[in-house]
Amino acid sequence: MTDADQLIEKRRARQRRRSRYERPRSYVSWVAVLIGLAAGIAGGLYFAWNVSPVAEVNTAPWQLREADRYDYLSGIMLQYNYDGDLSRTISQLVDLRLPGSDPIQAVAEIACDMARSGDVNNPVDLRNVRAMMLFYQTQGKTGCADGLISLDDANSNPSTTDVLILPTSTPRPDPSKTPTPRGTAAPTATSPPFVPTNAPVRSFSLVSGLPTFCDAELAGIIEVRVQDFSGAEIPGQPIKVEWNGGESTFFTGLKPERGPGYADFEMEPGFSYIIEMPGLSERVSTPLVASPCNLEFGGQSVTSYRLVFRAN
Repeated sequence: MTDADQLIEKRRARQRRRSRYERPRSYVSWVAVLIGLAAGIAGGLYFAWNVSPVAEVNTAPWQLREADRYDYLSGIMLQYNYDGDLSRTISQLVDLRLPGSDPIQAVAEIACDMARSGDVNNPVDLRNVRAMMLFYQTQGKTGCADGLISLDDANSNPSTTDVLILPTSTPRPDPSKTPTPRGTAAPTATSPPFVPTNAPVRSFSLVSGLPTFCDAELAGIIEVRVQDFSGAEIPGQPIKVEWNGGESTFFTGLKPERGPGYADFEMEPGFSYIIEMPGLSERVSTPLVASPCNLEFGGQSVTSYRLVFRAN
């Protein structure tokens, strides 16, 4: 290498060393950015959770926490024990989305769980469980709470006087010339209060006739829809079906994906069924027969029906 080449190489080395110090400095510290971001997130969470938490509004009953859902259920039961409005109670239970397809039996199972867990040691919870028992027992259901708790325990044990015995409305007698006898003994507290089981009287009529259909997947199904005057569907309405040697009552609204006023019943092939809304409509005089039917593309199934009851 010549002297000239060495001189040029030295100049380049000096330039490289100088450029390392002459680079422009960065005005952004990424470490500081990350620290600030973490501090901002932490401060925001603290403010949202402790200083100004968001107030929930329009929360649906089924969205409540489990403990709050039980409190809500207890309120429904106490209200039913007071006014006996079965239709509204079933509608509220449907909105609560209790486990299983039968909301009344679900109440019996919850009462069973509460009785087994020891919650009934609390007078308030004991009152709530008894309210549940009165509800499902009057609807013909049973549960394990029946063998663990007596409805009149509070009368024999003064320390647990927690049964909410509310007066039921008594129709005032028509005026007459015969004086009402005095001295009638007041009802004793040794028996549970009378709980009316009939929904408020409303008149419904069958408006759709008895249309049938034949389907391989929906074989032998009675589909019922209950509507108000305007055609809007109504949940919580009882539907009674009778056949030779048996009967069953089911309710609208238990399959919300099909509509709030929808209910169905599966027939047995070869049987005939009579259907009505108990106390709310006339009995459908024409029997619904689960007879064989021919599918559109070949094969056989069982005839199904679609009925619509509408308020008069």
